[in-house]
Amino acid sequence: MKDTIRSTVQEHLNEIFEITKYLYENPEIGNEEVKACEALSTSFEKHGFQVERGFCGIPTAFKAVFDSGKPGPVIAYCAEYDALPEVGHGCGHDLIATSALLAAIALAKELPETGGKVIVYGTPAEETAGAKVEMAAKNAFAEASVVMMAHPSPVSETSGTSMCLLPKMFRYYGKAAHASACPEAGINALDAVIQLFNGVNAIRQHMPKDVQFHGIISNGGAAANVVPDFAEAQFYVRAAKKATAEMAMEKLLKIAEGASLMTGARLEVCKFEADYYDLCTNQALCKVFVENQKAAGDTVNPAGDGSGSLDLGNVSHQAPCVHGWFGFGDASLILHSRDFADRTATEEGRQLLQRAALTMAQTGYDVIVNPELLKEIRLEFEAL
Repeated sequence: MKDTIRSTVQEHLNEIFEITKYLYENPEIGNEEVKACEALSTSFEKHGFQVERGFCGIPTAFKAVFDSGKPGPVIAYCAEYDALPEVGHGCGHDLIATSALLAAIALAKELPETGGKVIVYGTPAEETAGAKVEMAAKNAFAEASVVMMAHPSPVSETSGTSMCLLPKMFRYYGKAAHASACPEAGINALDAVIQLFNGVNAIRQHMPKDVQFHGIISNGGAAANVVPDFAEAQFYVRAAKKATAEMAMEKLLKIAEGASLMTGARLEVCKFEADYYDLCTNQALCKVFVENQKAAGDTVNPAGDGSGSLDLGNVSHQAPCVHGWFGFGDASLILHSRDFADRTATEEGRQLLQRAALTMAQTGYDVIVNPELLKEIRLEFEAL
């Protein structure tokens, strides 16, 4: 049966790579991926999938489903297709989208015999707002037995971890006054922000080593001779695990309240970006994924340090996940560069598409036909 999957991938490779090149030639930034969403949705429909456009109320999101009509696991793939300003597809999302498309087509051909269902979630704006965060908040991935992604990279690596990232905006409202003539009549909102930073610096030593605080003063007043009546700071809290990040955020919120009490400035706390949870790679799923990746002709290195954050992390708290890295075999390549974007539309990109789609389709097949594997995957996930 895996030989059939390989044949199907090969049969449709050129057709789907044309979509890769179309996305490369028509890059669209987050939540503006109108052409990409339409091209992908149309292709899914051509291959017998039921497509829900505007999924979860997000205009450029979709959900493509091929249901065998028989009981069985639900294999899900995530497609990203937003580009970067000026750089285009410097993160390889054109290949992420089409590898999910090609993998789903290949696996769907086997489902009438094996049973089960395949879903592809079209997830916009990974580089900005992170549509997966909103989808996960609406339990969109709860029906998936497993969720997979294939991300282009300079070199291939196993799925690893990412850091949890929690953003908060702190706005302080004071009272304006002449800074020389009557400062006693004012309430200095900037002083509150400064005390916030001082408090954060004081607790850094007493936090777990993986905790990070990143902060900027995004508004600190308009003129030096006026007591600032408004000041604003933006902070990220990062940590290796969601629970640790939440603990650190509670500390930060108390410091922010303390700065308000010290200065008399009124505090308002709000979000300015979405929470990105840590990626929990399912190791049982990852082991089979890597075996298939190697069988597809890839050389796979150990996972990197996982110092960044990504919205698939939120998905991994709702369903077992793997986020494979598929390399061009060139360690000098730099992600988020024009050179990287250009590489996606070359013969090297076509070969990467083939390896990634084959790996994901064959891993999906393994999950469907091996109940013991799925049980192991599920037990690991439930132990998180």
